Amino acid sequence: ADAFRGLRTKLLALGQDRDFITLVAPVQPGCGGSFVARNLAAAFAFDDSKTALLVDCDPLHPTQHAALGVNVDSGGMMDYLDGSVADLAAIQYLTGLPRLRLVPSGTPRETTGEYFSSSRMRMMIDSLRGTQSNRYLILDGPPALDSPDARILSDLADLVVVVAGHGQVTIDRIDNAAANFDPDKLAGVVFNNIY
Repeated sequence: ADAFRGLRTKLLALGQDRDFITLVAPVQPGCGGSFVARNLAAAFAFDDSKTALLVDCDPLHPTQHAALGVNVDSGGMMDYLDGSVADLAAIQYLTGLPRLRLVPSGTPRETTGEYFSSSRMRMMIDSLRGTQSNRYLILDGPPALDSPDARILSDLADLVVVVAGHGQVTIDRIDNAAANFDPDKLAGVVFNNIY
């Protein structure tokens, strides 16, 4: 918990205490990006003056609804983006943690880049950001090296955190993953699975 509070404090300093959107992108599958995104969102929610919204942006491998024990009965992000769910409030689920809500990925899709680069996606993120003051959005992104989706999502974010599994990836792969993102947005690299 202290590690994630420390990460939150560093991001708040980089974000200059304004509401911001953070993309958490693992270098490759298995690095624990979803774990970091979930715990970072919880760290924001633990602060009584803030709320957090975790958005599962990995439709091929959605995990957040199961990890948080959320029954996804009204669909999720992909269902909203394709127009099968019209009400944005319907895809924001309570998580059991005060001040933390989840937008699950929704119905899986094989191709996602077109959805992520759509005007509807931008409007959705803007709406989610603007519904409350002191709300921090955490986007749980797909791996940075497997597809262009993480790079596309970074256009919607203010800050990017790259997650590297300790002992799982080489420095070259971390460098290649980080190079996908605007250097002005890159907050840093989190090493996961350090014992």
